[in-house]
Amino acid sequence: MRTSMFLMLLSLLTLSNCQLLRDMENPPQPDLGDAAYIMPSEESPHEGTWLQWPHNHTYPGHTDRHDVTFIAITKALHTGERVHIIVYDQMEEQRVKTLLGAANIDLTQVDFYEWKTDDYWVRDNGPIFTFDENQQLVVQDWGFNGWGEKTPFQHCDQIPVKVSDILNLPKVSVSMINEGGSVEIDGHGTLMAKKSSILNSNRNPGLSQSAAEAFFRQYLGVTNFIWLEGKAGQEITDDHIDGTARFANENIIVTYEEEESDPKEYQQLVEARNADGQAYDIVELPLTRYRLPGSRDYGIYINFYVGNEVVLVPNFEDPHDEIANARIQAIFPNRRVVGIPAIELGLDGGGVHCVTQQQPQAP
Repeated sequence: MRTSMFLMLLSLLTLSNCQLLRDMENPPQPDLGDAAYIMPSEESPHEGTWLQWPHNHTYPGHTDRHDVTFIAITKALHTGERVHIIVYDQMEEQRVKTLLGAANIDLTQVDFYEWKTDDYWVRDNGPIFTFDENQQLVVQDWGFNGWGEKTPFQHCDQIPVKVSDILNLPKVSVSMINEGGSVEIDGHGTLMAKKSSILNSNRNPGLSQSAAEAFFRQYLGVTNFIWLEGKAGQEITDDHIDGTARFANENIIVTYEEEESDPKEYQQLVEARNADGQAYDIVELPLTRYRLPGSRDYGIYINFYVGNEVVLVPNFEDPHDEIANARIQAIFPNRRVVGIPAIELGLDGGGVHCVTQQQPQAP
């Protein structure tokens, strides 16, 4: 019995390895046609922000843990832009509407879409909005495989198509797996990313750095690249860039305080140049003073989100919340910093940026 099971597993492993070899021999390649697209920076005017509301259908207890955070995000955003909320089903829609109504949120500023999802990290699986050469807003559908098939992902992978259909916007399918949180765009031709997630064999076996750059040139409109190595396997995302460094105001990179940073990565950021060959200003943020409850990890503030009128900053009921909020407020003097309760997001390995996705304002 044990011998036959071993032989069966060995056969399956051999088939899996053969498939991996075929994938590596035929990695995804960009369609280098005439079409080209540009992704605006997060700070550009939004029509709205997309959220995937947490539910209990995949992970029991998610609503109890995360409702407060998502209510706070919606409340902070809805006065300056629309909020598009994806809910699992009709029962969830009614439940969420009740929660938002009790929080005195104007529901005429909120749209609901009943689509099944596996999880709530819309930054990674959701639509990527870009403009084509005619300034037409389009929805890009990059592949999503649960950060290397670590989690269920089939429902989440369908969200970009559903968004393009409901908004009646052109859909652009991209034959590369890439999460939105794995890239940072400064809006002026530069992309910042980590090799540990994008070039990981669990996403795009055999994909070279030059091939990935060709995808980004065509579909995101960038010409200049800042690549950090990252640490594959460090976390479920294989170390996304939006947990280490962010662009702000086109000439700023926000990252950890130097003593908390990976020395090599910090030096790369100091030496980084924009598309015009100019250095970025470095703004440092602390980690939380204390570890997150029941965890060995500290909370991070880098994972903020820039809305039309507000900047949503993860807060952790920690003494360093005030320091981080003040430093981010100084970067964005014309927007109001709002601290968002993010302990539970941090315990799940993410932050406010990970659960939001901007829809740019069409010209």
